Amino acid sequence: MLHFKKILFVLFITSTIVFGQEKITLSGTVYDNSNNETLIGVSVFIPELNAGTSTNEYGFYSITIPKGTYKIQVSYVGYTTIVETINLSEKLTKDFKLKEAAESLDEIIIEADIEKLNVRTPQMSVNKLTSATIKQIPVVLGESDIIKSLILLPGVTSAGEGASGFNVRGGAADQNLILLDEAIVFNSSHLFGFFSVFNPDVIKDVKLYKGGIPARFGGRLSSVLDIYQKEGNSKDFNLTGGIGLVSSRLLAEGPIEKEKSSFLIGGRASYAHLFLPLFDNDNKAYFYDVNSKINYRFNDRNNLFLSTYFGKDIFGVSDNFVNKYGNNVVNVRWNHLFSDKIFSNLSLIYSDYFYGLILDFVGFEWDSGITNFNLKYDFKHYINENIKLSYGINNIYIKFNPGEIIPNRDSSGILPEKLTDKYANEFAAYLDAEHQINKKLTLQYGARFSNFLRLGQDELNVYANNQPVIYNEQFKKYESAVATGVENFKRSDVISSFINFEPRFSLSYVLNDNESIKASYNRMAQYLHLLSNTASPTPLDVWAPSGRYIKPQLLDQFAIGYFKTIKNGAYSLETEAFYKDIKNRIDYINGANLIANNEIETVILNGQARAYGLEVLLKKNEGDLKGWLAYTLSRSEQQTPGRNANEPGINQGNWYSTPFDKTHDISINGSYELNKKWKFNANFLFQTGQPTNYPIGQYEVQGLNVPIFDDNRRNADRLPAYHRLDISATLTPTTNNNRKWQAEWVFGLYNVYGRMNAASINFRQNRETFRNEAIQTSIFGLVPSVTYNFKF
Repeated sequence: MLHFKKILFVLFITSTIVFGQEKITLSGTVYDNSNNETLIGVSVFIPELNAGTSTNEYGFYSITIPKGTYKIQVSYVGYTTIVETINLSEKLTKDFKLKEAAESLDEIIIEADIEKLNVRTPQMSVNKLTSATIKQIPVVLGESDIIKSLILLPGVTSAGEGASGFNVRGGAADQNLILLDEAIVFNSSHLFGFFSVFNPDVIKDVKLYKGGIPARFGGRLSSVLDIYQKEGNSKDFNLTGGIGLVSSRLLAEGPIEKEKSSFLIGGRASYAHLFLPLFDNDNKAYFYDVNSKINYRFNDRNNLFLSTYFGKDIFGVSDNFVNKYGNNVVNVRWNHLFSDKIFSNLSLIYSDYFYGLILDFVGFEWDSGITNFNLKYDFKHYINENIKLSYGINNIYIKFNPGEIIPNRDSSGILPEKLTDKYANEFAAYLDAEHQINKKLTLQYGARFSNFLRLGQDELNVYANNQPVIYNEQFKKYESAVATGVENFKRSDVISSFINFEPRFSLSYVLNDNESIKASYNRMAQYLHLLSNTASPTPLDVWAPSGRYIKPQLLDQFAIGYFKTIKNGAYSLETEAFYKDIKNRIDYINGANLIANNEIETVILNGQARAYGLEVLLKKNEGDLKGWLAYTLSRSEQQTPGRNANEPGINQGNWYSTPFDKTHDISINGSYELNKKWKFNANFLFQTGQPTNYPIGQYEVQGLNVPIFDDNRRNADRLPAYHRLDISATLTPTTNNNRKWQAEWVFGLYNVYGRMNAASINFRQNRETFRNEAIQTSIFGLVPSVTYNFKF
């Protein structure tokens, strides 16, 4: 670390010598003129110096340049560019307010469906979606959805329709770090994957990092989904909402003190279950969520934010079986400017994911969850026009509740039982530098230091030879070991400690103004594990910490890419090749039982995984017809060899496809603006079928045909290929002109040609022929939808 600091010091001195004339700092914040929302990623450029910067996550910018008179260009796609001449004779704080280039229902107007990626920045493997783009993409049941929109991007897939979570570059769903206003969200799905927990009306900015991940992020291996909520209109009060077939939403925002503070509160709820009694059906399945945010600007140097999210799902089969789960998030943030070159953000965050069951027919309730308390302090230091530093610390205290059985009636005969709570603390410190070496070469380098402590718990099992899983030589299979005793700890005791150094490096070499080559390497450590042996996460899956028997997962990822803008940005091409190597990936012995298992370590083995592939993204950013074509060719594999020469390992120690391996992934998205009244959108998806297991034979027992599965052929078969076409049309009435009430109708067809995609294929015996048969389960055929959106 000392050597690293010396290098930075030398670079700083060298830069000072080379650019020896006196420098002046220009800094400030960029806002949306209509509502005073800060804008993220705005370009602030000085053509005479061919130098510039962009605003951070809070709209702040800073650039240090020689004294002089310059033209300043402030530009953001969808907004009118500001060109202003400024005489810099001393440091200057200057805010800018951009005006929208067009009128629309959405506050943030992006003419290009996905914001152009600057070929000069060393950041790669990043996709940015705007709220406007997300709302245009046709989805099932007409509800705009961030997660479903991400699946149209290269390297991103899902386990299928109605499946929770998403997979990035062959990684598992639990390897994605999902942040809402910097708070961790553990479950991103409503109704088991039909909807995401993110209300598009509330969302301001969405970035998905797939590789070259900056050092400020950690704790997950595959990706970071970084989502920021709007801050609220500090100029005027307005309402935004929508009414759909199965759900509706409403957003209210306005000033508390004009130009100084504002509030935002938005809610969604589904109501399809209300119509079930009409069909003599007493089942229920619905969700609701509420987002809120308050911000107060004390002065030019201090801003305070309070943001919350509360969401809940309820699914019930009459009153005998009720499933409840959801997320709660509270975040208090303080932005402070120490100087015109140092921006800081201090956050205090509470995040909770809970899962509960009411099993009235057997007389008990089940409760589980994970809670964390997070303190983070981040700094952005604009040293000069060539070097920017990011650094900070992050500490997370985590409590795991694996489950508790609570009898709900005396006659049930069920005894109360509590699985052992687990506790952990994860600390990290990071330093990241973005360094422009010359006009062609820019580097981004840094490192993250992480320390994970598995803290004391009431009881920890002890096993012979420290092996909770044993290999039965006689029956040639792995089995759960029997504990030989238990250890008891104080809460302050440290059971296990892990330290990891996570270097990050990326570079951009500009070939010309329109082309660049980029490369990146990042190491990541993940200390939390989602215990699931299903292809798609379910609310019943349990999070577990690393410890004596579960090792942290470690990732090394390499990527290289070629980036090009065509016809002055009208088109753009992004290609990337990547390779991921993962150590200590959890694997499960055959027949593993994960539900309500207080000895989860007895069904787990540590293995390894790898994923590699090629991604291509071609975009049309301008004109009446816009859109993109994305293609990914990839493999995702896992291996768990034997722990010694006498053990075969899982799948005989051979590599096998992970449940999220999709060889080919193609998606096409397009939008066409016919006129001011009508806009049309469509998307097409094709994915290789999901890996699965089919029987290799059958045997007969008392007249019953029983299928035979080979435990040593894991994921050797595949479901049929997945594909579908979706279309939508948006009607904006001409009566919108010069009216406060703005409205639009969105008509959609999901899965236009009614493809019955296989969610699963199960095998059973036909009751009439008594022969085994394969039964395909499909979620959706053709689904029409209509949604009425409004703004006042």
